[in-house]
Amino acid sequence: MAKQETLQAEKREVKGTTASKRLRREGTVPAVIYGSSQREYMIQLNSKEFGDLARRQSSQNFIVTLEIEGAQEKSKMAIVQDVQKDPLTGNLIHVDFRAVSENETIHAVVPIELTGEPAGVKGGGLMEQLLRDIEVHCRPTDLPEFITNDVSSLDIGDSLKVSELNLPDGVTTKMEGEVLVALVAQTRAAVSAGGQGEGGEDGAAAEGEASAEGEGGEEAASE
Repeated sequence: MAKQETLQAEKREVKGTTASKRLRREGTVPAVIYGSSQREYMIQLNSKEFGDLARRQSSQNFIVTLEIEGAQEKSKMAIVQDVQKDPLTGNLIHVDFRAVSENETIHAVVPIELTGEPAGVKGGGLMEQLLRDIEVHCRPTDLPEFITNDVSSLDIGDSLKVSELNLPDGVTTKMEGEVLVALVAQTRAAVSAGGQGEGGEDGAAAEGEASAEGEGGEEAASE
């Protein structure tokens, strides 16, 4: 299961573009928390602390316990729902948190991690991962950091489907089971080499037959 982190925050009283820009210049990122049975309200976070925490996560959707100074409910479990960044600088602009309770079902996007070297790759094939993350449904305490699958047994022509993923207990997905996660295919180079090899043998046989016919023709002419 994913490690639950704690993050310090403050209730935010100021709002608007000008106030938000001032906060960012001071190293603070404006945020909002909503959902569950509470009303939406504004908070603010230390930009560096949140950035360092986010970089340690495998997914953008992760669970945190917010310790909110100035709020009636000081401690709040929440999931990071959305992170907005400046497309040019990469600096944090805004963070959305959704409050959750331990017994409710949440949905989050989790990375898929494939381990092992497929048998088909050892035989000259190439594995292509078609699906790199998947939306799962579970309770907050069951949210995995990532979904791990061993693909060592996959041979050339084999594939891994969503229905074959090792979802932990309490974790489900609504994605169609027949959707391909990964497949092992024969490389073009291998196909080309095989074709040339067969062509080379056929060519050699053809040259032998032509040579025999030529010799036969010379014998017929001498007779």
